[in-house]
Amino acid sequence: MNSVAEQRWHGSSSLARMVATGQPSTVIAAVLLTVLMVSFRPFQPSGAQLAGDGGDIVNQLGFGALGGIAVMSLLMLVDRRVLVSLLSPWWLLLLGFVGLATLNTPAPSDTIRTVAFSIIGIVTVAAVLTLPRDADAFSSVLACAGFVILGLSYFGVIALRDVAVHQAYDLEAQHAGLWRGVFTHKNIAGPVMAGLAFAGLYLWRRGWRWSGGLMALLAMIFVFHTGSKTTTATVPLAGMLIALPGIFGLRFLVPLLVVTAVSALAVATLGIVFIGPVRELAATLAPDLTYTGRTPVWDFAGDMIAQRPIFGYGFDNFWLTELVFTSDQPFDRPWDIRGIVHGHNGYIDIALGMGLPALAVAVCAFLLVPLRDYMRTPHYRENIFLADFFMMVVTFSMFNAFLESFFFRRTDPVWMFLVLGVLGMRLVARFKVPTRSAR
Repeated sequence: MNSVAEQRWHGSSSLARMVATGQPSTVIAAVLLTVLMVSFRPFQPSGAQLAGDGGDIVNQLGFGALGGIAVMSLLMLVDRRVLVSLLSPWWLLLLGFVGLATLNTPAPSDTIRTVAFSIIGIVTVAAVLTLPRDADAFSSVLACAGFVILGLSYFGVIALRDVAVHQAYDLEAQHAGLWRGVFTHKNIAGPVMAGLAFAGLYLWRRGWRWSGGLMALLAMIFVFHTGSKTTTATVPLAGMLIALPGIFGLRFLVPLLVVTAVSALAVATLGIVFIGPVRELAATLAPDLTYTGRTPVWDFAGDMIAQRPIFGYGFDNFWLTELVFTSDQPFDRPWDIRGIVHGHNGYIDIALGMGLPALAVAVCAFLLVPLRDYMRTPHYRENIFLADFFMMVVTFSMFNAFLESFFFRRTDPVWMFLVLGVLGMRLVARFKVPTRSAR
């Protein structure tokens, strides 16, 4: 949060008073977050296409303008020290890998457009985090954006069911009846609603009982109706891993618990494909376990990674290449890989696109560094509450990445929530978060 007064603003006394309270910054942040999550084309059940698709002129112009507003707001309204604190060496190294992987694609010009959208999203999230001047302003941003997203999504489920609910005539008929709200797919709606549930818990903890409790309740109801058993199970798990140790004065155990849980999920998912003893155990105890057909996809991807382990096949490029389209499709493979847009595992897709060294850097940037920041967070009330919120988002996102792929996927709302958690942890570990609320 940015606690430095916006001295650069000049004008009438009424405008000066409004700026001094931070109202413009709060409004801008709320609008940025809402649009970033909802996109410029809500209720577009296009399945494979994500918000911010580079081929859509509305999104091109809309997100370009959004990025411009974010940059101007950062330059005019945010303390330079706060901006500099966001420059993580791990992020810079990871973006370097993205640059190399972009040049490694057959059509770099098309890939650059995808990277540009992702960078616009990251910059916009940075503005959302740094524009609010205190915890109350940031709470207002979360409440405003959260209830707009929930309101539109529930309105869609009630009044626009043909686009807000998966239908039997959709490409994925097996999802018929499952909710997706304003989003393109239930697998985006579920994680976003999980993030809103964490936001509601944060608001409730800092005294916003009605708004926080209602947001968390509505979000979890929506998660349940997306039909995602994984999301429904991992939301409370992520919450308990972060909140319970603090309640019992064992906050120092959080990094160990989170790393253990992420490692266990890695073994339970990728392990049954790539680790011999685990594969044999799974074949004995649960021979039909494929995570809805994902394991054969990961097996194929593993063979491809072994052929190019250092630099991969190019950013956001592998699954739509001729190499995949011309590959054999065994009759017993439950999922035809020819035509899928990603590997349904974020870690696999980073290794495919950028190589195993980039994957190691990504794990550090997305998980280990935030955990370090979590332990460095000063023991102020608002910092602790915000750190718990951001760490819940990060932990859940790292869980979710074992079954879905969203890292660097343009302005995908799930990816944006992870960026919010990671960058937010950097801020709360370095600055005291002010508040206007009575304690």
